[in-house]
Amino acid sequence: MFRFVLTGLMIYACLIFPVYGADEIADKESTAVSVEEERSGRSKEMLTSIIELKKSLISRIEDKNKQLKASSSEMEKENLKQELATLDQQLDGAKADFERIATGIDIDLFSDKKEEIFNWQDELISLVEPGIKELKRFTLKARQKAKLKEDIQHYQRLLPVAREAFENVNSQMEKTTDKGVKRQLKMLLPEWQGVVEQLDNRLKVAHLQLDTMEQEEKSLMELSRTSMRDFFRTRGLYLLMAVGACVMVLLLLRFIYGLTIRTVPGFKSGYRPFYARLMDLLFKVMAIVFSLVALILVFYLAEDWVLLSLTIIILLGLGWGIKSTLPGMWQQSRLMLNIGAVREGERLVMDGVPWMVKRINMFSQLENPDLGMKLRIPIESLVGKTSRPFAPEESWFPCRKNDWVILADGTRGKVVSLSHEMVELVQRGGSRKLYQTGDFLGQTPLNISVNFRLKVVFGIGYEHQKEATSGILTVIREYLGQALEKEGYNEHLVNLNVEFCQAGASSLDFVVIADFDGEVAPLYNRLNRAIQRWCVDVCTLNHWGIPFPQLTVHKP
Repeated sequence: MFRFVLTGLMIYACLIFPVYGADEIADKESTAVSVEEERSGRSKEMLTSIIELKKSLISRIEDKNKQLKASSSEMEKENLKQELATLDQQLDGAKADFERIATGIDIDLFSDKKEEIFNWQDELISLVEPGIKELKRFTLKARQKAKLKEDIQHYQRLLPVAREAFENVNSQMEKTTDKGVKRQLKMLLPEWQGVVEQLDNRLKVAHLQLDTMEQEEKSLMELSRTSMRDFFRTRGLYLLMAVGACVMVLLLLRFIYGLTIRTVPGFKSGYRPFYARLMDLLFKVMAIVFSLVALILVFYLAEDWVLLSLTIIILLGLGWGIKSTLPGMWQQSRLMLNIGAVREGERLVMDGVPWMVKRINMFSQLENPDLGMKLRIPIESLVGKTSRPFAPEESWFPCRKNDWVILADGTRGKVVSLSHEMVELVQRGGSRKLYQTGDFLGQTPLNISVNFRLKVVFGIGYEHQKEATSGILTVIREYLGQALEKEGYNEHLVNLNVEFCQAGASSLDFVVIADFDGEVAPLYNRLNRAIQRWCVDVCTLNHWGIPFPQLTVHKP
């Protein structure tokens, strides 16, 4: 194990502190020297070119000043002043380029910068400003390179046009014989020559700056390694300290919360009183607030305004994002205090299934005793719902597991699986049928697993009318009782009765009412058929005719 750890450390050290051979170092040094010599030579050429440009600009400015003094036209004087202003700007630019190349640095860093003014919420922006500036600083190099490339493309596009204009003026001056025109063209020629030289110099300066930036860029691995090292030395350490402060605050509050639970009565009861719920909610709010305060305080004491401003930016974004949820959070707070529309210990209906509210918290707990399951839901799912007190005798579901039910569509089966989502029945013979819970409840299931009643109607002929309401009832009841006892159903029989039902169109109808306990629920249809069979047997035994419906046609 030690060898593997040592090997890993060596590999890590090699990645962080790479060792190069002497030959590679010598090659790199020679390459650096040659590059430096090339840059030095190019800089000398450009400095010489800029000096010549400055001389040309100074000469042109002197000529324009002489023309301005000699001119008597106000219009011409105004034009000459504008040209002088342009030449002065070009001369200032040439001086700045000369200084930039000679020093090898960006002289704009030493120029006086105007103080930036923040108009929107100055107090708040002053806290956010360091983070924004830090983000801008991260992309400074990339933006400078992009700007230089745009400048190079701009100068490369204008330089051929300026050269063409200079050549056209020079060509016109050689061709013309008019002295006046020639004199004007001769005056115009230096201006375009200066434009060409200025564009050429600016193009060279931009190329030189871009090359310098690219040569000064480090490799990606070295840059990332340096950045990570600098990060963990400064801001990484502050972040670690801030996270540690947050954890310490949470642990301290958790310890105080534990002491409160053990000492304050009512915290461990099944349904906590209001003051216990209020203290629980306050502890949750305090944990969030104090953690954020600890985070900000660490950055403030470390005087890392960048991390502080970034933290404030993130908090402002979160605050802006949750502002629309404030009404919902107020409702959730009321629920957690047990003063909302849903309360602990009451009955709540969700998706057509009743639930007992066992506990309300960030994740609330619901329970259905008949389903034999508990449900954990987020507190926002309770917003907009209403619970009510319930009576002890109220049912929580039409059936339980292993109960036998009869549905409105005629399905009879044993419940083998049920939840708030699906109910599965097994019919006689082993076939299975699956219902969504809502559809199952819509079938108004009849539970026959406790007790159930069978009603069988049959009729005899009118020739037995005299004894239909007396002796025949007794005979049928005694026979059915003996048949039930003979086939072993008597111990499951709760009640047996035979009554006269009605005088039908062609028969005197009787109804057999038999109540059984739930143990013989699987034999529901068999018992129904057996009672009908025994009714036929008693009629045959006593020679009672069983009529059938007849249609009588009367002829006129």
